[in-house]
Amino acid sequence: MPTSDDTSRTAADPAGAAARTAAQIESWLADFDAAGACAAHLLCDRHDPSAIAFTFVEPDLSARDLTYGDLAEASKRLAAALAARGVAAGDNVAVLMGKRFELVVTLLAIWRLGAVHVPLFTAFATPAIEMRVRAAGVRLVVTEPSQHGKIERLLRDGVTALVTGPDFDALVTGGAPPAEDAAVGGSGTLIRLFTSGTTGEPKGVPVPLKALAAFSCYMHYGLDVTAEDVFWNAADPGWAYGLYYGIVGPLALGRRNLLLNAGFTAESTIAVLRAFGVTNFAAAPTVYRALRRESTDGVRLRRASSAGEPLTPDVPAWAAGALGAEVRDHYGQTEHGMVIANAWHPDLAAPVKPGSMGRPLPGFTAGVVGDTIALDATASPLMWFGGYDGAPEKTAERFTPDGRWYLTGDVGTADADGHYFFSARDDDLILMAGYRISPLDVESALITHPAVADVAVVGRPDELRGEVVEAFVVLAGGAAGSPDLVADLQQRVRTGYSAHAYPRRVHFVDSLPKTPSGKVQRFLLRRLDG
Repeated sequence: MPTSDDTSRTAADPAGAAARTAAQIESWLADFDAAGACAAHLLCDRHDPSAIAFTFVEPDLSARDLTYGDLAEASKRLAAALAARGVAAGDNVAVLMGKRFELVVTLLAIWRLGAVHVPLFTAFATPAIEMRVRAAGVRLVVTEPSQHGKIERLLRDGVTALVTGPDFDALVTGGAPPAEDAAVGGSGTLIRLFTSGTTGEPKGVPVPLKALAAFSCYMHYGLDVTAEDVFWNAADPGWAYGLYYGIVGPLALGRRNLLLNAGFTAESTIAVLRAFGVTNFAAAPTVYRALRRESTDGVRLRRASSAGEPLTPDVPAWAAGALGAEVRDHYGQTEHGMVIANAWHPDLAAPVKPGSMGRPLPGFTAGVVGDTIALDATASPLMWFGGYDGAPEKTAERFTPDGRWYLTGDVGTADADGHYFFSARDDDLILMAGYRISPLDVESALITHPAVADVAVVGRPDELRGEVVEAFVVLAGGAAGSPDLVADLQQRVRTGYSAHAYPRRVHFVDSLPKTPSGKVQRFLLRRLDG
């Protein structure tokens, strides 16, 4: 928990803390929003070459350190190989890979060329991958053998692949690096990350280089990651929180992060926390809820942070004794990263109000427009979102008509002290274990089954995961509900959309509640008893 020094420093010298914060924000913007900003220099080459950038942890807890010097050398050589394959500035390159050495090297190589990284989550099934690759105009996918089968149709359509293994290893150890890295400037696109809504296909979010100023702010003020910390962001880099604050943010500040090349289990998480002496940990609430069921002897954290879904009050109450630090709730979105937090940095640390997400981070000004949490675009120098790819109407929906307020789409309130409280989402996105799942994507997979005539998907509260996916299915004539059909439908989602998004429960119903215009009334489905 924060010490008395943490919480009293700002109270004792509020003007000094504000001045330090303002100067720090100006410094980040000077670096990351400069006209000649170069991602490779800012994320790698300017750091001490002997410092460790990442520690890659295997399931057996064996580990491999990657220094900034080694990262620079390997990524330069891979960049040369990618350039020889025709990758140039502005090209979109998709990466479908787990949390391994080759992932980080590939990202730096892409950015050295001024190209754009398109993240692909390894749990996605083939249709979800194909949609993103085609929407971004990707011509090259860098992947690993276990994922290669998901892109076979794309390869027949002219997309090429680079697969990890001996040939890949030869590229990062041989060949001449390019003479000069590309400088894309603060407005140049670094990442093209797709996010789902409840209508239409996932929307592409271009992440510019200047967004690194906002990511640095959260790393420094929200998470309070110091040079002395053993930091571990356990989120997957196929999604915003893991990518922004498990890869890009640590690189921007020159901080080390652990990357565990394995799926989540409570046992393996505790083993890593113990074995590596983690002091600063960030994860979704579902991770902490799972850890509650295990012994945490030997785990002592200095900072513990949660993001991705609302944090239930039982977790902070348990964590202070079991982990050595309370878990603090933080809030953000793919479109801008983390913007509101119960910040850990001594210049901002304050006692947490129960149920609050905290206050706006430096560089952001928030408010409530109607009943929606919003960001003041005219008074938020770290705000970087400029709109979705090729979707002006969807972009316009995110802003008030005068362009001043960005509307998060999340309903909430703020008290007189500036603390924000999340109430609900104004759409139907499901937040499960930190992942945002679109009901439409799950429904689109289920409706392809010949036994399904109609279907609706909702999120239902779950003690461990926050929410789980539940499906309400109207059967086609002659079909009968059965355990075998439930299993078949769940598998249909795993293979047709994503392994993590299958419905944990399937209900067979005679009809779905709909408005006169035919829109499913999901709020009525949520009221039905399980």
